Amino acid sequence: MTSGLADGMRERKIWRGRACIGVLLCRCRFSPGVRPLLAAVLLGVLPACGSTPGSRVAVYQNERFEAGETFSRLFDAGVDATCEAARRALLSQGYLLTTVRPDAIAASKHFQPDGEVHVQIAFNVVCAPEGSQGKLATAYVSAIQDRYALKKSSNSASVGVSALGSVSIPLTPSEDSLVKVASETIPAGPFYDRFFALMQRLLAQQVDEQQ
Repeated sequence: MTSGLADGMRERKIWRGRACIGVLLCRCRFSPGVRPLLAAVLLGVLPACGSTPGSRVAVYQNERFEAGETFSRLFDAGVDATCEAARRALLSQGYLLTTVRPDAIAASKHFQPDGEVHVQIAFNVVCAPEGSQGKLATAYVSAIQDRYALKKSSNSASVGVSALGSVSIPLTPSEDSLVKVASETIPAGPFYDRFFALMQRLLAQQVDEQQ
């Protein structure tokens, strides 16, 4: 049973390789004498397309779910105080609040590093209680960076010409729009460390004010 399964998998790999090589030989132009020789060489060297050792690693393979990731930080304060510190930290840096709850904050900020490039950072904070007495809380933070590029669109007008019929003449660009070209979660690192440090300072200020 195991031998039959292995033989079936081997045959499918060989078939895939031959199919890919067939497409390559059909799309490329070779002299009649070269084509059979090239096919024999490729069949011996490339048993299956996409199975070479240097193939690109899938993105999810980098998700190790390690405990040392810095997307979260434990604070010596309750949920309400922790999220309040996150709210003040975002407001102090010019972020526009989009969601405000006792245990969650969402905000965004816009940047324009270039004349035709627009960047938006969307911040999400979730505060979860730790321990039975609710005196500790963990802030889970993630930020998404969206990148937009300016897309120019021009209007055109049709002009009738007796010899050619209708001719389309481009006019001056009148409508520009931003098109999302990239979106990525900002990786764990100094970016979040700076935010957590600001939250910690604001929490300390809250404690001083209460005393």
